[in-house]
Amino acid sequence: MLDQVVLIAAVTVLGLLEQAYFSLMVIYARRKYSVSPPATAGPPEFERIYRAQVNCSEYFPIFVFSLWLAGVFFSQGMAVFIGLLYLYGRFLYFHGYAESSEGRLEPLYFCAKVQWALIALAGLGIICTMTEVYLGLDMFHTLSHVVGFTEHS
Repeated sequence: MLDQVVLIAAVTVLGLLEQAYFSLMVIYARRKYSVSPPATAGPPEFERIYRAQVNCSEYFPIFVFSLWLAGVFFSQGMAVFIGLLYLYGRFLYFHGYAESSEGRLEPLYFCAKVQWALIALAGLGIICTMTEVYLGLDMFHTLSHVVGFTEHS
């Protein structure tokens, strides 16, 4: 069982480290721009860094749940690959937003597409698993045949 989730767990830990990095960047920005907690307003440079971190934190639970569901019910390899793309996109988003409000847009759209792909894989995996468990239909085999991954048997 562990070999089926170890890579998903590794991407999850990488995501946690990325979240910690974003939090540290806010701490450094607070010191640099003299914005003491609990204040969240300050120079635009601080506010962009703060908002980037908050936005990334707001979406992190959705990412983690969809990563795990896609990895367990669809494909660990695909979930890990897409999860790594998402984390890379979030890194670009954070630094783009820190530079300018417009700098966040392209990475934001990229992350949204990648996140929806994870959600779609999770949903598809759960539906296929439910049809196999409750209806005896192997939808994974049928779908892989339809898209040409397997020969007709």
